[in-house]
Amino acid sequence: MLRANRVIQITGTAAALLCIMAIAESRRDYRFTVGPRANISVVNDYGPISVRPSTGGQVVVTATLHSDKVEVDNDQSGNRVQIHSHLLPGATQETGTVDYELQVPPDASITLHSSTGPLRAERLNGDVTLEGAAAAVDVHDISDAHVHVNTVSGEIKLGNIHNGHVEITSVSGPVSLTDVSGPKVQVNSSSGRISYAGDFGGGGEYLLVSHSGDIEATVPEGASFDVTARSVRGSVDNGDLQFQPKNHTFFSQVPGSAFAGTMGKAASSVVLRTFSGKIHLKKR
Repeated sequence: MLRANRVIQITGTAAALLCIMAIAESRRDYRFTVGPRANISVVNDYGPISVRPSTGGQVVVTATLHSDKVEVDNDQSGNRVQIHSHLLPGATQETGTVDYELQVPPDASITLHSSTGPLRAERLNGDVTLEGAAAAVDVHDISDAHVHVNTVSGEIKLGNIHNGHVEITSVSGPVSLTDVSGPKVQVNSSSGRISYAGDFGGGGEYLLVSHSGDIEATVPEGASFDVTARSVRGSVDNGDLQFQPKNHTFFSQVPGSAFAGTMGKAASSVVLRTFSGKIHLKKR
């Protein structure tokens, strides 16, 4: 009998805890009607934000609050929608967390900020700006848009970005670009590793720079670009790729640490630069 009562007591306690958790976590839904080229901004102190396309001129925001220590402020001014997590006194990172899921018109420009993230945007053709400290970033299937990413230590992944103006700034997080092309693709990192897999297409300018991180570029045999690759204290390896040498450069070409060459018709310009990291180019 005592054992049975103990089981009942434990079960009741667990049920009570589940009820408390259910009460503490709540969901809010918001809808806004906007016109073409709307501007959507979300500022979230703690927690993920994900954005995908909607149909028509609708902005749909689903916010899951993890406690009653945070509120969601929302405002619409014409074609501009602002969402902001409002921390109440006593809020912590755990109690102040909000999970945001957004659906926006594909042509909308979005600005997302979260310290912890992750941040995710997909299948859009409006400008995308993502900012965070430790937030991981995942952006894919974007076309004809500016993509700006600024983080401290979060991992950054971009994939299937076409005809884009891409600018990435990171302090220590790794940056990975797969099938990213456009008129301008620029990555700056202090110590993070930069990897690029694609054909450097679009007749654009590509600048991949890391102070102490390694840089790796994997390209297909038929790619068309000219490249300068330099590492002051590290090494440069062009693997099994066949480049036509460039005889006239503004720097001294030193085997193993600096070289310049051309593949195909050199439609794009590629600059790979690091102070103490290693640079490796290889064939896909």
